[in-house]
Parts: sequence; C-alpha cells; structure tokens
Amino acid sequence: MTSRPGYGGPAYGRATMRASDSDRDRAAEVLKSGFAAGRLTKDEYDEHLHLVYTARTHGDLAQVTSQLPGGGMALFVAPAPVVAGTNSLAVAALVCGVAEFFTVGLTAIPAVILGHMARGQIRRTGEQGSGLALAGLILGWAAIILFVLVVTLGTVAAVTMTHSGGVPHGPFVHIRTGG
Repeated sequence: MTSRPGYGGPAYGRATMRASDSDRDRAAEVLKSGFAAGRLTKDEYDEHLHLVYTARTHGDLAQVTSQLPGGGMALFVAPAPVVAGTNSLAVAALVCGVAEFFTVGLTAIPAVILGHMARGQIRRTGEQGSGLALAGLILGWAAIILFVLVVTLGTVAAVTMTHSGGVPHGPFVHIRTGG
C-alpha cells in the first residue's frame, strides 16, 4: 500500500515518514475502539489490524484508520498537555495559616493537618500547590510552637512567683539589717 499526496494518502507532509511501533500501537487502539463501537466487523478489524502492523509509513497508517474517529491525520496530532490545577487543600492550609494572626492561633492545628493532607495528595496526583501547603505547615507549626513557649514561660513565671511569695529576689534587693 503506497500513500503519497494525490495517491489515496493524506495531503500532509509526513505521509512518507516511517512509522514507529508506538504509531502502530496508536492506530491499533483506534481500530480497537472502532470495533468496540460497532464501526468495523470482526473480519474488517482483523484485516485492518494486519495492515496496521505491516504499515511502513504514517501515510499507510492514516489510510487504514481514516474512516474511524481519531484515525487518519488525527493519529499524528500531539495531544494538548494536561495542566494540573492547584490542590484545594493546599490553598486551605495557607488560608488557615494566615488566619492565625486574626484568630489568635485557633486555625494553627487545621493549617498543619490540611498542609500534611495536601502534600500527600500532591505527591499522588501531581497537582500544583506544594509551596502553598508548605507555607501553611510552617505558619501552623510556628503558631503551635509559639503557643507552647508562651504557656511554658507563663507557667515558669507563675511557679517562680508563688515560691518566692511574690517578692522578687536578685542581686539588687535591699536587705534591712536590724537596728
């Protein structure tokens, strides 16, 4: 089967380019979906599949699959790149992290939880938003650590004040001597 522009092949410049195994596999998938949709009989499918795996050029593959959706010249059109969106949990983690300043730290724990969940989802799905999740985690942990520090210092100060009877001791305390 010879395919050149004007001789039953597609009129685009790649008709004489040699077909690769992946090109043949793509054409076979088009045939398989055409057979599954009832567009080809079993005998037609077998015959076309033989022609696909013995095809030498893009033009040969395009001619065999031209009567099917996704076949013909569409076989060799590069698919549009899929752009992954931003992970919504990462956005929520950042929002909770920033909201700590307005809620006196009440959203710190949700920021940490959402940040960890978002990073897990981002690793699995390849979505965008890793930096947002990390920022939410950092803000959340910073608020938690600050809270623990304030509580610890407050407790130490309270214990120190109760043991000294409320009077500060130190090198500058004036001691009265009898007299």
